Amino acid sequence: MSIRAPLVMLAGAMATGLAGYALAEPMAADFIDRLETQSAAAIAEAGGTGVTARFASATGSLSRHPLLSGGEDLDESVRTRVAREVYDIPGVGGVTWSDGTVRAESDEPTYQPLHCQEDVEGLLRTRSIRFEEGSSALLPSSRKLLNEVADALRPCLGSIIAITGHTDKAGTEPGNLALSMERARVVRQALIERGIPRDGLRASGVGSSQPVEGLAPSDPANRRIEFSVIRTEPLRPTPVDTPGAR
Repeated sequence: MSIRAPLVMLAGAMATGLAGYALAEPMAADFIDRLETQSAAAIAEAGGTGVTARFASATGSLSRHPLLSGGEDLDESVRTRVAREVYDIPGVGGVTWSDGTVRAESDEPTYQPLHCQEDVEGLLRTRSIRFEEGSSALLPSSRKLLNEVADALRPCLGSIIAITGHTDKAGTEPGNLALSMERARVVRQALIERGIPRDGLRASGVGSSQPVEGLAPSDPANRRIEFSVIRTEPLRPTPVDTPGAR
């Protein structure tokens, strides 16, 4: 997976569209449709004849990190311009060329998400970790889902797993912050009980301050848990205009 912004701040979760309710899947599809439409226009404006942007992971799950392909006969300056135009679309994550050229935001060290990130996102795309209303008590169905989340995270033990709780706008913000933090801690404890080492888990709550893009702050789908799985070693990103093997 390519990188757009550093993941050093563990308290902040990447806005990956992990909506917490059954509304999440239609919302994600509409969100990706918009990115695809805007990307096609940006590619055409940049002169990227023959270039297409695919907003899906290797497993077929929807992703805001596009893979650019085609345009093999374009010179590198055009390829650079195409990737930057797509990258600048609001909501787009890291941009990768199918031949291996990667878009990075800067020369500063960044932290690479691991494949477990996509595995967990796939689990949470149509299901969600849910709690009793106004409470940090997990619903029984969420306990079963956490078994699967723990299994998906286990291959990446040794990395840092950030757990971020979110709420909708209902209630006071101090109360929302406290509730989102408590829910994140409950999920952390549940993962510990399932064999995920505590020293690799970071729990934080952001209340209603980071609603899902495209949703009103009061939408119940903003009540969610998000995960960020990152390496413990910083990597130097590859700039977008570095030629890749073709």
